Amino acid sequence: MSLKSESTPPLGVGGLSIGKYRWTIVALLFFATTINYLDRQVIGLLKPTLEKQFSWSEKDYSYIVISFQAAYAFSLLVFGGIIDKIGTKSGYIVSIIMWSLAAIAHAFAKSTFGFGVARAALGLGEAGNFPAAIKATAEWFPKKERALATGIFNSGANIGAVVAPVLVPWILGIYGWEMAFIVTGAIGFVWLIFWWIYYEKPSNQPKLSKEEFDYIHSDNEEVDANEKPVAWLKLFGIRQTWAFFFGKMLTDPIWWFFLFWLPSYFSTTFNLDLKKPSLPLIIVYTATTIGSIGGGYLSGYFIKKGWQIHKARKISMLIFAICVVPIMAARYATDIWQAVALISLAAAAHQAWSANIYTVASDMFPKKAISSVIGIGGMAGSVGGIVFPLIVGSLLDSYKASGDINSGYNIIFLMCGSAYLLAWFIMNFFAPKNERVVI
Repeated sequence: MSLKSESTPPLGVGGLSIGKYRWTIVALLFFATTINYLDRQVIGLLKPTLEKQFSWSEKDYSYIVISFQAAYAFSLLVFGGIIDKIGTKSGYIVSIIMWSLAAIAHAFAKSTFGFGVARAALGLGEAGNFPAAIKATAEWFPKKERALATGIFNSGANIGAVVAPVLVPWILGIYGWEMAFIVTGAIGFVWLIFWWIYYEKPSNQPKLSKEEFDYIHSDNEEVDANEKPVAWLKLFGIRQTWAFFFGKMLTDPIWWFFLFWLPSYFSTTFNLDLKKPSLPLIIVYTATTIGSIGGGYLSGYFIKKGWQIHKARKISMLIFAICVVPIMAARYATDIWQAVALISLAAAAHQAWSANIYTVASDMFPKKAISSVIGIGGMAGSVGGIVFPLIVGSLLDSYKASGDINSGYNIIFLMCGSAYLLAWFIMNFFAPKNERVVI
């Protein structure tokens, strides 16, 4: 590790002050997450086109979604440990190369099975994004700044979902669905250049001053550059792991539903034309950007007001869980904008929840274990994401056959509205005060 003396002022990296360098890293994480969600969102927007061309039923589509989720779940369990072992920089490089190639491969699928294979490959690669991003944030930010940093880069998920309803229909209309997959998949390779040039962890950054290094570790966290990562099997014996596990398992599937079925919901219920840029979808996903950043800001604000860290996180997450409940009233929406308002609130609350639950994990676990824990939680969320699409697909096919598909969506919205409060109570059972784990 190369650190400057106590009297040496913070130096720059490539012309940036260290402070600006840290937020440049957040910008890189933001764009990676944007690309991550852009690539996974494309198929939801192309669903009406592809289901006509390949004669998909709702169950067929759910199986394609599940192939992504299953691969994503498995890869999260593995990728977290890989990133803890080979480092954030190398782990992210492997991840984005894998998922960008898989995104492009969709263009060459000739059958439902082919799409399932491409989605599985996409899931294997995309699983590296959040473990790497959370680890990078933990490496460069003290706890009091992590929720905001996480909220900012996590909002990339929403920007990706906002860009997709504009970009994908435009490409579809001019060049066809194959080119939509190729163009969006190729963007990841552009990001890769900047990541390769800019990112280093603090212990490998020779221009980092001692003052800045001490500030990053001002929460009395261990400096674990030379410590071995923790075996993930050992993590399953820790209560805090299960708090994060169930918090993700119960709430991640709701976000998958918003990504993969929301375009179809607006199309079937309110006759939204998905071959044109979709203002309702843009509004929903723009609201989630506000939720992600606002959610990260809120807990940080409480901490700055003198609240204990665990109390700030818990109260913030309870507020967000309550904000999802009104989505149950979507069944009474008589026009698309009423539904947009209710779903926007719920989706924004999910992203606010997401920004904080990731930060809770970094609060509870040392940096040497954080990617593995994020991987375990992400795996749990994907397991929920495997079960939930089966329920969604079966409900919608059943009610579609009876000519009342909206009743199927009504049941789904009831499930969405109750999931977060249940998750909040279970997390409190396993980790009442988000106790710090000593490994």
